[in-house]
Amino acid sequence: MAGTRKKSTRKGKAKVQPKDRSPVDDVEVVEVAGDVGTVESVAEAAKEFVEEMTSTKPEEPREEKAEQPVVKDKPATMEVVEEVVEEQKEETPAATEEKEGEAQAPAMTMEDRKKKLDLLRKRMQDSARQNRTAVIEESTKLKTSAREQARREKQMKLAEVLRTKAEAEERGEDLDRKKNWEYTIEENDEWEKKKRRKERNADFEFHDEEQQARRRYKKDLVHLKPDLASYNKQKELALGLAPGSLEKNGSSSSSALMNFNPQGGALTYEQQQASETLYRDANTLLYADNKPTDEAIDRVINKLNIDQDKRNKFSRKRLNEDEGDITYINERNRVFNKKIARYYDKYTEEIRASFERGTAL
Repeated sequence: MAGTRKKSTRKGKAKVQPKDRSPVDDVEVVEVAGDVGTVESVAEAAKEFVEEMTSTKPEEPREEKAEQPVVKDKPATMEVVEEVVEEQKEETPAATEEKEGEAQAPAMTMEDRKKKLDLLRKRMQDSARQNRTAVIEESTKLKTSAREQARREKQMKLAEVLRTKAEAEERGEDLDRKKNWEYTIEENDEWEKKKRRKERNADFEFHDEEQQARRRYKKDLVHLKPDLASYNKQKELALGLAPGSLEKNGSSSSSALMNFNPQGGALTYEQQQASETLYRDANTLLYADNKPTDEAIDRVINKLNIDQDKRNKFSRKRLNEDEGDITYINERNRVFNKKIARYYDKYTEEIRASFERGTAL
């Protein structure tokens, strides 16, 4: 029909507006239907749009067609088409990459998640095991080094003693006499006293119950530690001194007693009681009024328990015990034969009896 413009029968083509409007304003990009969003379809639609803009005109008589001026809006239309094509090219690869990524990375199933979790747990256990092994190796190395160092020091000391002894023998000197020159008189007296005490304690011969109790009492005195703090508190109360005067740093009981003034005033009832309790004589009537602390009671109980454990674990060799046949040549061989007898006596008893009767053959 004359005077009308053709419409594109293909989806995605641009629609031409009346001629009196600008070509730029006339361009409308129609919504692309379906999957027609690729660059080729847009380019094809643009070409058709250009052809329509250049060829679609009102039909006029042939004689006037030659005089019709040429349409000059082609350059502007081509620029618009190129811009649309470039924008479509920029948007299309991004959408294509997203679709490809979604297609290549499907969603993980529950089984895949479990496998991945098991793999992570296994790696964690392996790393913990390796760390533990490394710590044990390092600790063992340190222990071995300390033990080896102690052994070397012991060997060096022994070598030094042997070297000194050999040099003294070469010079004809008495090594023990030379060593004794390095000790003072006080150190020598303390050493002799310790030796005599050790000899007395080593006397295991039984005399009577009284001597046995005395020996036990002497041994217990070695482990007895007096409570000087409690004693100083009682002395301060008995002498009327200020609390803590006998326990200050740099002071002693002798200096406090020298500063004590007996004429300072009458003693109170508490001081008299404390003095009579601490310094008792034959005329005192106080007896069994001491109240031990919980710590002192616990100390006595622990001492009794230790003595009981020692008596239960004590084992001594009986000299007059009948040991039967002598089947050993020394003490070490006797212990070895005793250990073997625990397992093989039930098998060798008949053989030994046959040897004793002379009927083995």
